[in-house]
Amino acid sequence: MTDFRETAADEALRARLGINRRRFLSTCTAVAAGAIAAPVLGAAPSFAQAGNRIPGESEGDGKGQDLVPAHKRGIILYTVRDATGRDPLSSDLPSGFREVFKELARYGYKQVEFAGYGQHANAPGGANLESVAGAKLLRGWLDEYGLRAQGNHGFIPSSWPLSTSDIDTFKKHLEIANILGMDHMGTGGDPTGSSYKADWDVAADKWNALGEIAHRAGLKLYTHNHDAAYGFLLDGGPLDAQGRPTRSSGIRKLEYFLQVSDPRTVWLEMDIFWAHVAQYKFHTYTAHDGSQQENVFDPAALVRAHNKRYPLFHAKDGTRNDTNGMGYDMVPFGEGVIDYTTFFSRVGRKNYHNPMVEQDNAPSGTDLGQSLKYAKTGYDNMAALRKRH
Repeated sequence: MTDFRETAADEALRARLGINRRRFLSTCTAVAAGAIAAPVLGAAPSFAQAGNRIPGESEGDGKGQDLVPAHKRGIILYTVRDATGRDPLSSDLPSGFREVFKELARYGYKQVEFAGYGQHANAPGGANLESVAGAKLLRGWLDEYGLRAQGNHGFIPSSWPLSTSDIDTFKKHLEIANILGMDHMGTGGDPTGSSYKADWDVAADKWNALGEIAHRAGLKLYTHNHDAAYGFLLDGGPLDAQGRPTRSSGIRKLEYFLQVSDPRTVWLEMDIFWAHVAQYKFHTYTAHDGSQQENVFDPAALVRAHNKRYPLFHAKDGTRNDTNGMGYDMVPFGEGVIDYTTFFSRVGRKNYHNPMVEQDNAPSGTDLGQSLKYAKTGYDNMAALRKRH
């Protein structure tokens, strides 16, 4: 067993986690073992690179006109969840992870993001691949079809401080991520659903602690965000009956989280569709003095201001709808009105960001092949994005 010596930083992290030294060392030993074992299977966690430099940033963005390089074109498997969950014994369509990987690779995809590790029980490997053995099987199929796993919407503990069970489960997901060769591990939810500053402070404490554990395993821990996270933080003004603030300084919740979370260990995945929904929904706020203020959200500007914090995107498209409360209806990538040419041009760093095609409503109850058709449409339209002269 590796001899871990507890440093002052270790002691501080252990105190935040609320666990004893023996428990802390066993956790570090396990996640480190996963990180060390990963290269044997071909993984090369990028976090091991020196400092916090963006890989490829010295190359510049002027090489070629593709806004999304071929090796960066990915898809989150939630888009085709009906296909991975389909019974291969009852359909000639691609079914289960292995066949879906083969199909996605045929379209041209080079990266995938998981949304859990479940598939149909009749698919090779069985229903639940959320284990070391299952991860090794998945890794073999990814390698077979030339795909790279970049992340997973998996387990992030909801409680704080963490329980022993939470730590064990988190540790297992780190090990699985390393076997799969991921650079990132995250979740599909916001750090907190609250609008209050105090709750975001607590969320930052938890994410900083979890992020540090993930960092020790060679992984970037990320949170995926929806429209609500870009609403305005309630941080001042008159208090309500429960003693909570009722007005805002104008800072958005996720902007505050970026300030109080550790840029070395906590990362984000912007869902570009939901960020545009937030632009539509959250453009005015009540200031501390009671006045109404306008502040229109600019998703690309937020990424540019924190470019290193956004290694992943969800590339999801929509057509305008001013009657549904969101401003957009979801459609296949490239068939909507969200200006991805401008967005990707403005954020730059195309050799760093990893855009994942996503469409929540791609599966159909009548057209059983629809989600895969839309996945191909998404790939073709992403590949067609060109830098404007």
